[in-house]
Amino acid sequence: MLKGVLIAFHVLLCLALIATVLLQSGRSAGLSGAIAGGAEVLFGKKKGLDEFFSKLTTVVAVLFAITSLVLGLWI
Repeated sequence: MLKGVLIAFHVLLCLALIATVLLQSGRSAGLSGAIAGGAEVLFGKKKGLDEFFSKLTTVVAVLFAITSLVLGLWI
């Protein structure tokens, strides 16, 4: 019973981790990154949502790692 609940929670964490990574803004590279980087210097970078998703991704990733270890030791 407890093992099934832990597996279901692990699957939900897996989906949440995928979603939070995909919702983050990408890091620009190459020529387009140079142009966008100049724009960020002039206009600033939107921080609120990016910081929130960064922190949320960290929390979800740590929980995912813990449940992975517990399930790996249990099975």
